[in-house]
Amino acid sequence: MAPAQLHPNSWAFIRAFSILCSYLGHNPSVDAFLHFFEAKSPGNNLWVSLSGVTGRVIFSLFQQSYKGFKGKFFRVCCADQDRAALDSFPLYWVEKLKFKKAKTLDELSSIDREVCQALASLGVVFNTAELIKHGPDPTALSNHLGIKTLY
Repeated sequence: MAPAQLHPNSWAFIRAFSILCSYLGHNPSVDAFLHFFEAKSPGNNLWVSLSGVTGRVIFSLFQQSYKGFKGKFFRVCCADQDRAALDSFPLYWVEKLKFKKAKTLDELSSIDREVCQALASLGVVFNTAELIKHGPDPTALSNHLGIKTLY
């Protein structure tokens, strides 16, 4: 899917995951992220939402309202007979989305498994909005989290 097909509230989970992993000295990966989150089929809607996997929730819901956000995006499409026109535009929307299922620990590389186990062992549901708010300031983030970095 194109990045713009992801609902804006779902981007908050991606950003929060990146902030938390970086703070703890881990490189965030798509596979590790997909251990904690899964994409929900949009049905007739074109916007894809991410949600926490039951039993593996590490972030609170992001409650920011993005009313009217759809008017700030545009879609690129082409006639069916000229699909090659999109080859030079890699962020095009797709009609039939391919969803990756949430990954189990057994499906992860040893490094990603270690990252996921470390995050899960914290036993905390982090406030997504606060992580994003404090993310750019390491001191504020450290004070907010109350967790020592791993490096």
